[in-house]
Amino acid sequence: MNFEYKNIVVAVDGSKASEAAFNKSLDIAKRNKARLILTHIVDSRTFATAEAYDRTLAERSETYAKELLDGYMKKATLAGIDDIVRCVEYGSPKVKIAKDVANSFQADLIICGATGMNAVERFLIGSVSESITRYANCDVLVVR
Repeated sequence: MNFEYKNIVVAVDGSKASEAAFNKSLDIAKRNKARLILTHIVDSRTFATAEAYDRTLAERSETYAKELLDGYMKKATLAGIDDIVRCVEYGSPKVKIAKDVANSFQADLIICGATGMNAVERFLIGSVSESITRYANCDVLVVR
């Protein structure tokens, strides 16, 4: 039986692990002639208290997300990927990637890094990649 992935979500946050996941996604997307959905989740849960001190936090996070995804889109285009979608969402990455983004794009594969940027949250309540593998309705590739 020959199975091909058609809609691949790759979660990026600027970390080395997400860079490795992105690089792996390029190979898989090319091999499968798949649509690549580049997604970044702005963790808006931190804004509730932090914006009391810094009103520009949300704006800077949005700018960072746009610049991050623009860079990945250029790399994907140079690598020969034709079908690329950019997706910025707000909320908890653990919930948004596995449930909202994957479902809205009918993903059949999610690729993410083994560790992201938020070590404190990972220590206290588990990693984003662990949550994605637990709650996704499709295959998940965790890249080390």
